Amino acid sequence: MHVGVIPRRGALALGCVAAVVMGIVGCTTVTNGTATPDTKVAPAYRQSVSVSASASSATSRVRESQRQQSLTTVAVRTSCDSLASSSKDAIDKVNDYVSAFNGGRNTGPTEGPAIGALNDSATTVSNSFSDALSQQLRDAFNAYVDAARGVANAIGAHASIAEFNKRVDQLNDTKTKALKLCLASF
Repeated sequence: MHVGVIPRRGALALGCVAAVVMGIVGCTTVTNGTATPDTKVAPAYRQSVSVSASASSATSRVRESQRQQSLTTVAVRTSCDSLASSSKDAIDKVNDYVSAFNGGRNTGPTEGPAIGALNDSATTVSNSFSDALSQQLRDAFNAYVDAARGVANAIGAHASIAEFNKRVDQLNDTKTKALKLCLASF
């Protein structure tokens, strides 16, 4: 046993007890009197709370607006990119078909790729929609989808030249309109 260990432990225990007793005694002191609000300061406090709540609400609205704008920008970019990339391949395949037809060659080898590319483009564009798109953009993309499927059907059905050209013009017009709306949205 070491000399001085027991007195140190005793002093530590006695100090802890004293601290607890001081806390209890200090917290149980009752103050006499009646509580009354400071009526001179209360209006300023109320106004401060009101201003703080208004600022917080305004900040929340701004943040939500920025979040919605970001979602819209992503949705527009996704759909517009889908239209631009998939329609290029579809138009290239349709041009191959037209070249074969105009050259008096067998169009059979070019029909399937043109029909497939048009239908793929229509499906890609329609699958790129989200709720964040404006109704105007959604309508323009749907018009393109319908026109692409219309040209695919015209090729598959061996439609007349006049009917085929009418559908191709419709495809070009709807694609141009949708892409112009895309550019205006950025």
